[in-house]
Amino acid sequence: MRIRLYCFLLLLTCIVVSSCFRHSGDTDGLPVGKRIQLTTVEDLYQFLTYDDNRYPLVSLHRGGPTSGYPENALETFAYNASLQPVIVECDVRLSKDSALVLMHDNTLNRTTTGRGSVSERTLAELKKLRLVDNNKKITPYKIPTLDEALAWGKGKVIFTLDIKNEVPYESVINVIRKQRAESSVVIITYSAGQAGKVHSLAGDLMISASVKNLDDLARLNEKDIPDNKLLAFVGTREADPQLTKVLHDHGIMCILGTQGNLDRQAAKKGFQLYASFIERGADILSTDQPMEAGRALNFYVKKRGITSKFVQ
Repeated sequence: MRIRLYCFLLLLTCIVVSSCFRHSGDTDGLPVGKRIQLTTVEDLYQFLTYDDNRYPLVSLHRGGPTSGYPENALETFAYNASLQPVIVECDVRLSKDSALVLMHDNTLNRTTTGRGSVSERTLAELKKLRLVDNNKKITPYKIPTLDEALAWGKGKVIFTLDIKNEVPYESVINVIRKQRAESSVVIITYSAGQAGKVHSLAGDLMISASVKNLDDLARLNEKDIPDNKLLAFVGTREADPQLTKVLHDHGIMCILGTQGNLDRQAAKKGFQLYASFIERGADILSTDQPMEAGRALNFYVKKRGITSKFVQ
């Protein structure tokens, strides 16, 4: 009887462990288990400052959803981070009782078992819902709070936080301070005005700013934001080489949004296209295909012998 019970428990454990990281994609070629280990905000500045030996990275658009893993879920972040070093792009919204939660849409309809506006539900009500993956399959996973995400991610990943319009920057900064997560966070902004406001509220935090031309960069310079505290989102098509050179000369790394058209091009022409984007000046790829992009970047890193003391 004891032997049967032991075998049953062993089988149950195996089922639970395997279900925690189920997936539908081929993970061969990915650097399993590597983390981005940063302990101070100075580490973050150093790691995300451009130089000729910079470590190219995948950024998980909406957290990197895949079959069985919904967008903006801790379990999805953890699955992706178990395969390769990642930046986690996620979205921050406000509940009815002013809790900061991770959710892209302003309604619950598409990605949860609920209906209606996120802002009309309390955190307790939101926590009763389950997240739905891109195949409309209900998962066991719940809507996470920003607190929970930052607490999990320290010493593992970098977060880029897309803060929705109704969310005060001050509230997000307070959570970052509470979690002592300054070394793990970059705040996404869409204008020089937004970037300047974030910098005035928290001068130590890194900022991702939209830079699609030299005029955009000049407007940021007018806000007195130091170059080593900036990432440049250059858009969803490759930047002009002159702009890339100026940004790199300033030590500013470039984020290229491949989600959408460029991801489709890579699927059609071959995933080594992602490495070509890096060769032509992109430093971080924000993608809906993190495994495919990750394999290409891992090959690129190995071929050139690129290392970083922060990627372990």
